[in-house]
Amino acid sequence: MVPTSIRDYPEWHLGRQNYALWYLEINDQKLVDYLDALRAHFSEFLLEANLRQFHVTLFICGFLTQKTKTYSDDFSFREFEQQSEMLKKEDIASFRLKIGSVDSFTSALFVEVQDTENILFQIRQKLGLVSNEIAALDYYPHITLGLYKKDYSSDLILRKISELPVQYKQAEFDLKVEHLTFGYYQAQTLQGQLYPHQHLFLGDPCCN
Repeated sequence: MVPTSIRDYPEWHLGRQNYALWYLEINDQKLVDYLDALRAHFSEFLLEANLRQFHVTLFICGFLTQKTKTYSDDFSFREFEQQSEMLKKEDIASFRLKIGSVDSFTSALFVEVQDTENILFQIRQKLGLVSNEIAALDYYPHITLGLYKKDYSSDLILRKISELPVQYKQAEFDLKVEHLTFGYYQAQTLQGQLYPHQHLFLGDPCCN
């Protein structure tokens, strides 16, 4: 596993502050409690002082700017407005996602999010018509539980996952998505909180 160093990353943010993204908020208290319990189970491996709310990243926009874009990872408010208007015209219906099992990237522990109807993929395609996603990799919807603080072996992490109590392994949750959120976090604060800027509420509620 790849550890995350606790430091400022000036070579990345170049003095810029607000890093913007579209994401799905998680407000279901039972689901939040479940995710908190999972994080506690793996706490010995994860960086402390994680203030970021549980969420599902939808599309990474870049550093917010009201001026002319200077760097390739800048993102203007005008682009945000264009994305927002495009999504409103799509009149997207509210939808459900299923929460899967615990798994691991090389740098972070996460919980799978199953998008069986490819709704997130379709939304991402629309957002990508306005701006290219920053640091785009193959999109894999998930909820991050935490970043690793040391270079642990994958076998150790997998063993810890296998030791999860039965009630966690058998837990079943749906994530009700009734709005999309555009927001940002402060680049100088590692694992700092998300600040919502605008909610885009979805039509035709399916989740009541």
